[in-house]
Amino acid sequence: MNMKLGDLAVGHLYSLQAALIDLGQDPKPLFERYGVRPELLAHPQARISIPRFMRLGHAAIRESDTPAIGLLMGQQVQISHFGLAGMAAQCASSLLDAFATLVRYERLTSQNYRGHSSLAPPALQFYSISPYNNFNLFVVDSALAARAQLGQQLTAGQARLREVHIEFPAPAYAEEYENCFQCPVLFGQSANQLLWDPASLELPLVQSAPATYAQLTQLCERELEQLDRHRHIREKVEEIVSPELHRRLPTLSEVAEQLGLPTWTLRRRLHTEANTRFQDIVNETRRDLAITYIRDTDLALGEIAFLLGFSSQGAFQRGFRKWTGQPPGAFRRQYRQTLAAENTDEQLGHS
Repeated sequence: MNMKLGDLAVGHLYSLQAALIDLGQDPKPLFERYGVRPELLAHPQARISIPRFMRLGHAAIRESDTPAIGLLMGQQVQISHFGLAGMAAQCASSLLDAFATLVRYERLTSQNYRGHSSLAPPALQFYSISPYNNFNLFVVDSALAARAQLGQQLTAGQARLREVHIEFPAPAYAEEYENCFQCPVLFGQSANQLLWDPASLELPLVQSAPATYAQLTQLCERELEQLDRHRHIREKVEEIVSPELHRRLPTLSEVAEQLGLPTWTLRRRLHTEANTRFQDIVNETRRDLAITYIRDTDLALGEIAFLLGFSSQGAFQRGFRKWTGQPPGAFRRQYRQTLAAENTDEQLGHS
């Protein structure tokens, strides 16, 4: 029943693995504890859920005693970690074209119901994943640091950042940001973004190869079309609805406009292809995301209520009880107890 918050290609774990090794840690035991085995890391289609990625990152911070591990991850990134889209971006004619390529084909390596990156020169923006806590600061850190590192790699160190903007307040390790980005870093901003020197975005890439770029982007387009072909109309509606919930509940006409469909066509397709109504999708999306947030994250109830567009924590609790028959706190405790018992049984079985 539960909708995923999203998932990532395992290439996103390569930089975490490299950062831990650089810190003198053996990543293998930690990775295996979270079900990330060598064969998974080598599989071209393998994905890891976003909740598992966040728990793995949080555990890595705790075990290495390095709160800034996301910044270290970004500094360890390679363009190949971004898969086919990364290899295409490497062959683009300019840094601007490279970032545009990564943004266009981002869904080949990540699917997040909170949103996707965007490019509005000179800003390269990573979406909001507020509210922030100990489990997701490193996600923003690693995403921004990785994109800054790619700018350096692709231009042989010539690209320059003007500023970095980060949504959350300055953390305890704030002084490490300017060492990482080599420019002013401003916290408590309206977006997570890198502001590049405009001239840097026009820089030619050291591995620019127009013919190879054309060939690789054709492959990316084919992969993207295949991905879209297998996505049903319901999934497309959910993808638009989910990031908007914390602002306000979107309307049928607004979603239809984003999909490039007349309102009546969307209504008809939902009925004929998915046997559902738009309002049912909104309600079920809230329910499934609520269960996922309670089960797979440590977000406070008030934060979840905000993310799902409830008027108050009390309204969220009433809704959750209606959906599951339990208050959210009791649901979370029961799930954690069951999970702990299963892990204990598994350990005993291997002993």
